Amino acid sequence: MKNIYLQILENQSGNSPLVLATVTSAEGSTPQKPGSSALFSEEGLIAGTVGGGIVEGSVQKLVSESIISKKSYHIDFNLANNITDVDQAICGGQIRILIDSNLLNYYSVFEKVKRSLSKRIPGVLITMVTNFTEDNVLINRYWMDSHNKPEIPVEFMEKIEPEVNSIITKADPSDYRELKLSLTGEKPASIFYLEPVLPLPRLIIAGAGHIGRSLSHLGIMLGFEVTVIDDRPEYANSYNLPDASHIIVGNIGEAMLSIEKSDDTYVVIVTRGHKDDAAALKPCIGAGLAYTGMIGSRKKIAEMRKQFIDNGWATDSQWNTIYAPVGIEIKSQTVEEIAVSIAAQLVMVKNSRKSEDGRPKSVLRQAQQIRNPQSEIRNRE
Repeated sequence: MKNIYLQILENQSGNSPLVLATVTSAEGSTPQKPGSSALFSEEGLIAGTVGGGIVEGSVQKLVSESIISKKSYHIDFNLANNITDVDQAICGGQIRILIDSNLLNYYSVFEKVKRSLSKRIPGVLITMVTNFTEDNVLINRYWMDSHNKPEIPVEFMEKIEPEVNSIITKADPSDYRELKLSLTGEKPASIFYLEPVLPLPRLIIAGAGHIGRSLSHLGIMLGFEVTVIDDRPEYANSYNLPDASHIIVGNIGEAMLSIEKSDDTYVVIVTRGHKDDAAALKPCIGAGLAYTGMIGSRKKIAEMRKQFIDNGWATDSQWNTIYAPVGIEIKSQTVEEIAVSIAAQLVMVKNSRKSEDGRPKSVLRQAQQIRNPQSEIRNRE
């Protein structure tokens, strides 16, 4: 899903009010964790979530009030209610939500976020909250990355900057941090919430046929920036690929060679023929990608492996990092089910990249052992 701060920019129209609700802390069992946000307009929820159900309903009532009053709130919700309380949440924990009704005050901050993300520069959104009462809350927001250092009092920056650098280095989107800081004699203390805002991982799909189209849709839903490549204009177009972030029409091998690659790039090769598969795969070898997967029967994969190794295009160890046949075993039969099996493997790898080499042995072993029925497909797109 597109970053919610970019959606603020896209949905802001004149003085039309938008309100952002963010989970700032959670204890026990809760529907969402710190950093989860939901964006609201006068018509209701636009994007994101702070938990859904009863919690989100309660938040939406406060949002309606804040749109009129322009008040911001920082409120605790107790979710440890009895099951007989039919109108209350019973998750068992406690959640605190910040409701910010003055987003126009930080429009320039969100524009800085957009500029950084467009250059694939990670950073941290710093939200400073001073709670006088639940409905008397002062909020300030700042953006910090390797090129932007906000104007925050030195006494605060001495504590904030090491945390921000640590968050950027760690590059974990769930690494949401809280610092309570105050100047001498200041009451109440201010709370600084540090939220990592990272470029979306990139999913490059070589092939715009039926599987590529379905996978493009799923990739966007799962939070990837999706690029689809095909040399057929009748397939590589916005009508066939309405969800794709980018569409490249041209020679698949040449496009794969020229496209920027990094350790947060995921490549899935689902072209219409073996020749295009090989052309798409060659530039991926040794490129340090997070994931490379290729569709095909076991026989085809074995023949391509021999060709790549015999020609010196890949070593044994390099070939063994390729997820081929691609996808995990869910007994896929339809095109859509095959796309789901590939998407599931992408999520598994993305969420498991915690080891030193970025690809845990357990994940690689699963990929080598688990194969999908799509590998026996004979009729290529």
